[in-house]
Amino acid sequence: MDFQTFQAQRRLLIRQRVRLMVNQYEVHAENPDGSEGELIAFAQQKRLAFKEQVTFYSDDRKEHPLFGFKARQRLDLGATYDVTDPGGQPIGNFRKDFKASLLASTWHLEQPGLGVTTGTERSKFVAILRRVWDFIPYVDSLPFAWPYHFDFTANEQETFLVDKKFALRDKYVVDIKDPRLDRRLVIAQAVALDALQHR
Repeated sequence: MDFQTFQAQRRLLIRQRVRLMVNQYEVHAENPDGSEGELIAFAQQKRLAFKEQVTFYSDDRKEHPLFGFKARQRLDLGATYDVTDPGGQPIGNFRKDFKASLLASTWHLEQPGLGVTTGTERSKFVAILRRVWDFIPYVDSLPFAWPYHFDFTANEQETFLVDKKFALRDKYVVDIKDPRLDRRLVIAQAVALDALQHR
């Protein structure tokens, strides 16, 4: 897919592959019938990394990097993650608002020229329920995850939405409302919602 077509995508479908020591994510365009279309990007995250870094590739052969994100600090609950292209040029950044996230996860995403857009969990009830669920022993080994919905807004206008579906394996629908948003930044943030949720 050429970059112009990529940037024109209004809905993306993200699916997680579960492996023993890594989390893998497939990002697809959506077909007109709502099914998964062309593979746009593939990412792999090592678990228990001291300094979080995720690289997105054109496919699962991991031969052609497209972009990635990396934490500025090690094991910092409020770390900022820089999103860059393969040459290291900045695309934007995001960070978790640790204080606000005690009740409902909150993230701030920044793209040069567009300012900051803030994403929060839509349902405070589900946010609290997820936190209680996480305290149950061995729950991480179960093939189940609670659904959640994040609404990202700037100046009281929706910029993009991330819906995690109720399924045995993590599956997300990303709806992009602001056409100016760099899709690479949106994808990085959407994957981070899953990969970094417990940080």
